[in-house]
Amino acid sequence: MPRRKMIGVMGSGEQDHVDLAAPLGRWIAAQGYDLLTGGGQGVMATVSKAFYDLPGRQGMVIGVVPAGRPVGLYPNPWVEVAIFTHLPGSAGPSGDDSRNHINVLSSDVIIALPGGGGTLSEIELSVRYGKSIIVYRPEAVPRALMEHVVVAHELNEVQNFVCQTLEASRV
Repeated sequence: MPRRKMIGVMGSGEQDHVDLAAPLGRWIAAQGYDLLTGGGQGVMATVSKAFYDLPGRQGMVIGVVPAGRPVGLYPNPWVEVAIFTHLPGSAGPSGDDSRNHINVLSSDVIIALPGGGGTLSEIELSVRYGKSIIVYRPEAVPRALMEHVVVAHELNEVQNFVCQTLEASRV
């Protein structure tokens, strides 16, 4: 049996961005993909809950949890498979000891929603590792990085990118 594709959704651990994350989570679940996030609050919790709550879904919610995170906040209640790491990210979100490398390298496609320094580092790591990434609502992404990513302002653009990318990887 072929493995399900894993869609990594990266974004703010503080802000929910429900208008972006909830419809995205439902769509990813409806496609039969697995969802990978950092397992925390904000966008990670919102997309996870929307995915988890879709009746009849086949995929699962996976959260890659950094070391030293407060119990109760990590993993969020909708994470079905929590991968606890020893990686605290003390050298910063792009540092060699950051779990963001796992998030990026484990995803077949990465969707970056609005976020802070951690999200920005995941975008940078996606570019460094040559991973397929789309930035959904790129307001805070530096111009120099924008040259290396696909940008979407609407959900249908994200959906088309994911479908085209996964279809191209099958060939």
